[in-house]
Amino acid sequence: MLLPVRDARETLDECLASLAAQTLVEHEVIAVDDGSRDGSLERLREAARADPRVRVLPGPARGLVEALNDALAHARAPLVARMDADDVSHPDRLLRQVRRLDAEAALTALGSCVRLVGTPGTGNDGMRAYVEWQNRLLEPDQIARELYVESPLVHPSVTMRTDALRALGAYRETGGPEDYDLWLRGAAAGWRFAKLADTLLDWRDGARRLTRTDPRYHADRFRAAKLDALGAGLLADRRPVVVWGAGPIGKAWSRELQARGLRVAAFVEVDPDKLGQRIHGAPVVGVADVPLLERGGLHLGAVGNADARERIRAEAARLGLAEGRDFVAVA
Repeated sequence: MLLPVRDARETLDECLASLAAQTLVEHEVIAVDDGSRDGSLERLREAARADPRVRVLPGPARGLVEALNDALAHARAPLVARMDADDVSHPDRLLRQVRRLDAEAALTALGSCVRLVGTPGTGNDGMRAYVEWQNRLLEPDQIARELYVESPLVHPSVTMRTDALRALGAYRETGGPEDYDLWLRGAAAGWRFAKLADTLLDWRDGARRLTRTDPRYHADRFRAAKLDALGAGLLADRRPVVVWGAGPIGKAWSRELQARGLRVAAFVEVDPDKLGQRIHGAPVVGVADVPLLERGGLHLGAVGNADARERIRAEAARLGLAEGRDFVAVA
Protein backbone atom coordinates (compact mmCIF):
# COMPACT_ATOMS: atom_id res chain seq x y z
CA MET A 1 0.00 0.00 0.00
CA LEU A 2 1.41 3.39 -1.05
CA LEU A 3 0.19 5.84 1.58
CA PRO A 4 1.32 9.48 1.30
CA VAL A 5 0.55 11.53 4.41
CA ARG A 6 0.63 15.24 5.05
CA ASP A 7 -1.12 16.82 8.05
CA ALA A 8 -3.77 14.09 8.16
CA ARG A 9 -3.83 13.45 11.90
CA GLU A 10 -7.58 14.05 12.09
CA THR A 11 -8.40 11.09 9.80
CA LEU A 12 -5.29 8.95 10.10
CA ASP A 13 -6.52 6.65 12.88
CA GLU A 14 -9.52 5.51 10.86
CA CYS A 15 -7.40 5.03 7.74
CA LEU A 16 -4.78 2.93 9.55
CA ALA A 17 -7.44 0.89 11.35
CA SER A 18 -9.01 -0.06 8.02
CA LEU A 19 -5.64 -1.26 6.74
CA ALA A 20 -4.89 -3.22 9.91
CA ALA A 21 -8.26 -4.96 9.48
CA GLN A 22 -7.57 -6.20 5.94
CA THR A 23 -8.39 -9.87 5.41
CA LEU A 24 -5.32 -10.06 3.17
CA VAL A 25 -2.95 -10.53 6.07
CA GLU A 26 0.27 -10.48 4.05
CA HIS A 27 0.45 -6.88 2.98
CA GLU A 28 2.68 -3.93 3.72
CA VAL A 29 1.85 -0.27 4.25
CA ILE A 30 4.58 2.11 3.05
CA ALA A 31 3.65 5.42 4.64
CA VAL A 32 5.56 8.47 3.42
CA ASP A 33 5.21 11.45 5.71
CA ASP A 34 5.43 14.49 3.46
CA GLY A 35 6.52 17.12 5.96
CA SER A 36 3.56 16.88 8.37
CA ARG A 37 3.39 19.38 11.20
CA ASP A 38 0.26 18.14 13.00
CA GLY A 39 1.52 14.97 14.69
CA SER A 40 0.88 12.64 11.74
CA LEU A 41 4.47 11.40 11.70
CA GLU A 42 4.34 10.53 15.39
CA ARG A 43 1.09 8.63 14.84
CA LEU A 44 2.60 6.71 11.95
CA ARG A 45 5.56 5.73 14.09
CA GLU A 46 3.20 4.50 16.80
CA ALA A 47 1.42 2.38 14.18
CA ALA A 48 4.74 0.95 12.97
CA ARG A 49 5.74 -0.02 16.50
CA ALA A 50 2.43 -1.84 16.94
CA ASP A 51 2.38 -3.49 13.49
CA PRO A 52 5.57 -4.48 11.63
CA ARG A 53 3.64 -4.35 8.35
CA VAL A 54 3.73 -0.54 8.57
CA ARG A 55 6.94 1.11 7.30
CA VAL A 56 7.37 4.84 7.77
CA LEU A 57 9.47 7.03 5.49
CA PRO A 58 9.77 10.53 6.98
CA GLY A 59 10.83 13.46 4.91
CA PRO A 60 10.37 17.15 4.14
CA ALA A 61 7.38 18.47 2.23
CA ARG A 62 8.09 17.58 -1.38
CA GLY A 63 4.63 17.05 -2.80
CA LEU A 64 2.42 14.11 -3.70
CA VAL A 65 4.34 12.87 -6.74
CA GLU A 66 7.66 12.67 -4.89
CA ALA A 67 5.98 10.98 -1.93
CA LEU A 68 4.37 8.36 -4.16
CA ASN A 69 7.59 7.66 -6.04
CA ASP A 70 9.48 7.36 -2.76
CA ALA A 71 6.97 4.80 -1.54
CA LEU A 72 7.12 2.91 -4.84
CA ALA A 73 10.92 2.76 -4.68
CA HIS A 74 10.61 0.87 -1.37
CA ALA A 75 7.83 -1.48 -2.49
CA ARG A 76 8.75 -5.17 -2.48
CA ALA A 77 5.50 -6.83 -3.59
CA PRO A 78 4.42 -7.62 -7.17
CA LEU A 79 1.26 -5.54 -6.63
CA VAL A 80 0.94 -2.04 -5.18
CA ALA A 81 -2.26 -0.49 -3.94
CA ARG A 82 -3.05 3.19 -3.41
CA MET A 83 -4.86 4.94 -0.62
CA ASP A 84 -5.00 8.40 0.88
CA ALA A 85 -4.77 9.17 4.58
CA ASP A 86 -8.33 10.46 4.78
CA ASP A 87 -9.94 7.40 3.18
CA VAL A 88 -11.16 4.07 4.56
CA SER A 89 -10.80 0.67 2.88
CA HIS A 90 -13.32 -2.16 3.23
CA PRO A 91 -11.75 -5.12 5.08
CA ASP A 92 -11.87 -7.31 1.95
CA ARG A 93 -10.59 -4.69 -0.46
CA LEU A 94 -7.02 -5.92 -0.94
CA LEU A 95 -7.98 -9.60 -0.92
CA ARG A 96 -10.60 -9.13 -3.63
CA GLN A 97 -8.31 -7.06 -5.80
CA VAL A 98 -5.39 -9.46 -5.47
CA ARG A 99 -7.61 -12.41 -6.36
CA ARG A 100 -8.95 -10.70 -9.50
CA LEU A 101 -5.49 -9.62 -10.65
CA ASP A 102 -4.09 -13.09 -9.99
CA ALA A 103 -6.93 -14.59 -12.01
CA GLU A 104 -6.64 -12.18 -14.97
CA ALA A 105 -3.05 -11.72 -16.06
CA ALA A 106 -4.13 -9.30 -18.81
CA LEU A 107 -5.33 -6.73 -16.29
CA THR A 108 -2.80 -4.12 -15.22
CA ALA A 109 -4.76 -1.94 -12.80
CA LEU A 110 -7.91 -2.75 -10.86
CA GLY A 111 -10.04 -0.26 -9.00
CA SER A 112 -13.27 -0.62 -7.10
CA CYS A 113 -16.47 1.30 -6.75
CA VAL A 114 -16.29 3.95 -4.07
CA ARG A 115 -18.65 5.66 -1.66
CA LEU A 116 -18.29 9.40 -1.35
CA VAL A 117 -18.32 10.70 2.20
CA GLY A 118 -18.00 14.32 3.16
CA THR A 119 -19.17 17.27 5.11
CA PRO A 120 -22.61 18.61 4.16
CA GLY A 121 -22.42 22.05 2.65
CA THR A 122 -19.05 21.63 0.92
CA GLY A 123 -20.71 21.83 -2.51
CA ASN A 124 -19.90 18.28 -3.55
CA ASP A 125 -22.82 17.70 -5.96
CA GLY A 126 -20.40 17.67 -8.89
CA MET A 127 -18.18 15.17 -7.10
CA ARG A 128 -21.17 12.93 -6.41
CA ALA A 129 -22.11 12.99 -10.09
CA TYR A 130 -18.53 12.06 -10.97
CA VAL A 131 -18.52 9.16 -8.50
CA GLU A 132 -21.81 7.82 -9.87
CA TRP A 133 -20.43 8.04 -13.41
CA GLN A 134 -17.13 6.31 -12.72
CA ASN A 135 -18.80 3.64 -10.56
CA ARG A 136 -20.65 2.50 -13.69
CA LEU A 137 -17.40 1.86 -15.59
CA LEU A 138 -16.38 -1.67 -14.65
CA GLU A 139 -14.90 -3.53 -17.60
CA PRO A 140 -11.87 -2.70 -19.76
CA ASP A 141 -13.85 -1.70 -22.85
CA GLN A 142 -16.11 0.62 -20.86
CA ILE A 143 -13.14 2.32 -19.24
CA ALA A 144 -11.22 2.64 -22.50
CA ARG A 145 -14.07 4.38 -24.34
CA GLU A 146 -14.54 6.91 -21.53
CA LEU A 147 -10.85 7.56 -20.90
CA TYR A 148 -10.89 11.04 -22.46
CA VAL A 149 -14.12 12.13 -20.79
CA GLU A 150 -12.79 12.16 -17.23
CA SER A 151 -10.53 10.05 -15.03
CA PRO A 152 -12.36 6.70 -15.08
CA LEU A 153 -10.76 5.36 -11.89
CA VAL A 154 -10.58 6.79 -8.38
CA HIS A 155 -6.86 6.65 -7.72
CA PRO A 156 -6.98 5.65 -4.00
CA SER A 157 -9.15 2.65 -4.93
CA VAL A 158 -6.64 1.13 -7.35
CA THR A 159 -4.27 -1.82 -7.06
CA MET A 160 -1.81 -2.28 -9.92
CA ARG A 161 1.17 -4.32 -11.04
CA THR A 162 4.40 -2.97 -9.60
CA ASP A 163 6.57 -3.83 -12.60
CA ALA A 164 4.16 -2.13 -15.01
CA LEU A 165 4.14 1.03 -12.92
CA ARG A 166 7.92 1.12 -12.74
CA ALA A 167 8.30 0.37 -16.46
CA LEU A 168 6.12 3.39 -17.18
CA GLY A 169 8.47 5.60 -15.21
CA ALA A 170 6.23 5.79 -12.14
CA TYR A 171 4.45 9.03 -11.35
CA ARG A 172 5.57 12.28 -12.91
CA GLU A 173 5.12 15.95 -12.18
CA THR A 174 3.37 17.62 -15.12
CA GLY A 175 1.63 20.54 -13.47
CA GLY A 176 -1.59 18.56 -13.80
CA PRO A 177 -3.33 15.53 -12.26
CA GLU A 178 -0.73 12.85 -11.58
CA ASP A 179 -3.24 10.00 -11.52
CA TYR A 180 -4.97 10.89 -14.77
CA ASP A 181 -1.59 11.35 -16.43
CA LEU A 182 -0.73 7.84 -15.26
CA TRP A 183 -3.91 6.32 -16.73
CA LEU A 184 -3.35 8.05 -20.06
CA ARG A 185 0.27 6.91 -20.27
CA GLY A 186 -0.71 3.44 -19.14
CA ALA A 187 -3.39 3.15 -21.81
CA ALA A 188 -0.86 4.20 -24.46
CA ALA A 189 1.48 1.48 -23.17
CA GLY A 190 -1.23 -1.18 -23.43
CA TRP A 191 -2.49 -1.27 -19.85
CA ARG A 192 -5.91 -2.80 -19.30
CA PHE A 193 -8.05 -1.32 -16.55
CA ALA A 194 -11.03 -2.79 -14.74
CA LYS A 195 -13.04 -2.15 -11.61
CA LEU A 196 -14.70 -4.37 -9.06
CA ALA A 197 -18.43 -3.76 -8.74
CA ASP A 198 -18.09 -3.91 -4.96
CA THR A 199 -17.86 -0.64 -3.03
CA LEU A 200 -14.53 -1.13 -1.27
CA LEU A 201 -13.43 2.42 -0.45
CA ASP A 202 -14.92 5.34 1.42
CA TRP A 203 -13.55 8.35 -0.45
CA ARG A 204 -13.64 11.51 1.61
CA ASP A 205 -14.66 14.81 0.10
CA GLY A 206 -14.32 18.17 1.77
CA ALA A 207 -13.32 21.78 1.33
CA ARG A 208 -9.62 21.01 1.93
CA ARG A 209 -9.17 18.20 -0.59
CA LEU A 210 -6.57 18.84 -3.27
CA THR A 211 -9.06 18.46 -6.11
CA ARG A 212 -10.76 21.60 -4.77
CA THR A 213 -7.74 23.64 -3.71
CA ASP A 214 -4.82 22.74 -6.00
CA PRO A 215 -4.71 24.25 -9.52
CA ARG A 216 -3.23 20.99 -10.81
CA TYR A 217 -6.73 19.51 -10.66
CA HIS A 218 -8.61 22.27 -12.46
CA ALA A 219 -10.54 21.36 -15.62
CA ASP A 220 -8.05 23.07 -17.92
CA ARG A 221 -5.22 20.90 -16.57
CA PHE A 222 -7.25 17.76 -17.29
CA ARG A 223 -7.92 18.99 -20.82
CA ALA A 224 -4.21 19.68 -21.30
CA ALA A 225 -3.42 16.11 -20.23
CA LYS A 226 -5.94 14.78 -22.75
CA LEU A 227 -4.47 16.93 -25.51
CA ASP A 228 -0.95 15.79 -24.66
CA ALA A 229 -2.04 12.15 -24.90
CA LEU A 230 -3.94 12.67 -28.15
CA GLY A 231 -1.02 14.63 -29.56
CA ALA A 232 1.27 11.68 -28.87
CA GLY A 233 -1.26 9.18 -30.25
CA LEU A 234 -4.28 9.72 -32.45
CA LEU A 235 -3.20 13.24 -33.45
CA ALA A 236 0.50 12.50 -33.89
CA ASP A 237 0.00 12.84 -37.65
CA ARG A 238 -1.59 16.26 -37.03
CA ARG A 239 -4.69 15.38 -38.98
CA PRO A 240 -7.63 17.79 -38.96
CA VAL A 241 -10.20 17.61 -36.20
CA VAL A 242 -13.99 17.67 -36.39
CA VAL A 243 -15.62 18.80 -33.15
CA TRP A 244 -19.11 17.48 -32.42
CA GLY A 245 -20.76 20.06 -30.19
CA ALA A 246 -20.50 23.84 -30.48
CA GLY A 247 -21.22 24.55 -26.84
CA PRO A 248 -18.74 25.67 -24.17
CA ILE A 249 -16.89 22.33 -24.11
CA GLY A 250 -16.55 22.10 -27.89
CA LYS A 251 -15.36 25.71 -28.09
CA ALA A 252 -12.80 25.16 -25.33
CA TRP A 253 -11.43 22.15 -27.21
CA SER A 254 -11.31 24.12 -30.44
CA ARG A 255 -9.36 26.97 -28.85
CA GLU A 256 -6.79 24.66 -27.33
CA LEU A 257 -6.44 22.53 -30.46
CA GLN A 258 -5.77 25.62 -32.52
CA ALA A 259 -3.35 26.95 -29.90
CA ARG A 260 -1.34 23.78 -30.52
CA GLY A 261 -1.34 24.39 -34.25
CA LEU A 262 -4.00 21.80 -35.10
CA ARG A 263 -6.75 22.59 -37.58
CA VAL A 264 -10.41 22.35 -36.64
CA ALA A 265 -12.11 21.50 -39.92
CA ALA A 266 -15.71 21.85 -38.71
CA PHE A 267 -18.14 21.76 -35.85
CA VAL A 268 -21.07 19.35 -36.01
CA GLU A 269 -24.32 20.50 -34.41
CA VAL A 270 -27.99 19.52 -34.19
CA ASP A 271 -29.12 22.99 -33.07
CA PRO A 272 -30.57 24.58 -36.24
CA ASP A 273 -29.81 28.07 -34.93
CA LYS A 274 -26.09 27.31 -35.02
CA LEU A 275 -25.93 25.75 -38.48
CA GLY A 276 -24.20 27.90 -41.05
CA GLN A 277 -22.24 29.90 -38.47
CA ARG A 278 -18.48 29.93 -38.23
CA ILE A 279 -16.76 29.39 -34.88
CA HIS A 280 -13.03 30.02 -34.57
CA GLY A 281 -12.94 30.10 -38.35
CA ALA A 282 -14.56 26.65 -38.79
CA PRO A 283 -18.04 26.08 -40.29
CA VAL A 284 -20.87 24.66 -38.21
CA VAL A 285 -22.54 21.83 -40.12
CA GLY A 286 -25.29 19.31 -39.51
CA VAL A 287 -24.94 15.56 -39.13
CA ALA A 288 -26.12 15.05 -42.70
CA ASP A 289 -23.14 17.08 -43.92
CA VAL A 290 -20.51 14.99 -42.13
CA PRO A 291 -19.99 12.60 -45.09
CA LEU A 292 -19.16 15.65 -47.21
CA LEU A 293 -16.25 16.65 -44.97
CA GLU A 294 -12.73 15.64 -45.88
CA ARG A 295 -11.95 12.12 -44.78
CA GLY A 296 -9.25 11.08 -42.36
CA GLY A 297 -9.94 13.60 -39.63
CA LEU A 298 -10.34 12.77 -35.96
CA HIS A 299 -13.87 13.36 -34.69
CA LEU A 300 -14.23 14.47 -31.07
CA GLY A 301 -17.58 14.19 -29.30
CA ALA A 302 -17.11 17.24 -27.07
CA VAL A 303 -20.17 17.50 -24.83
CA GLY A 304 -20.67 17.25 -21.07
CA ASN A 305 -24.11 15.63 -21.02
CA ALA A 306 -23.92 11.83 -20.95
CA ASP A 307 -27.12 11.35 -22.98
CA ALA A 308 -25.92 13.75 -25.66
CA ARG A 309 -22.60 11.91 -25.71
CA GLU A 310 -24.36 8.61 -26.39
CA ARG A 311 -26.43 10.16 -29.20
CA ILE A 312 -23.25 11.47 -30.79
CA ARG A 313 -21.64 8.05 -30.43
CA ALA A 314 -24.60 6.43 -32.18
CA GLU A 315 -24.47 8.91 -35.07
CA ALA A 316 -20.71 8.49 -35.41
CA ALA A 317 -21.07 4.72 -35.53
CA ARG A 318 -23.87 4.98 -38.09
CA LEU A 319 -21.53 7.02 -40.28
CA GLY A 320 -18.85 4.33 -40.02
CA LEU A 321 -16.51 6.19 -37.67
CA ALA A 322 -14.64 3.64 -35.54
CA GLU A 323 -14.39 4.63 -31.90
CA GLY A 324 -10.82 4.76 -30.72
CA ARG A 325 -9.56 5.36 -34.26
CA ASP A 326 -11.78 7.90 -36.00
CA PHE A 327 -13.88 9.07 -33.06
CA VAL A 328 -13.16 9.82 -29.38
CA ALA A 329 -15.57 11.09 -26.74
CA VAL A 330 -14.08 13.97 -24.75
CA ALA A 331 -15.26 16.47 -22.18
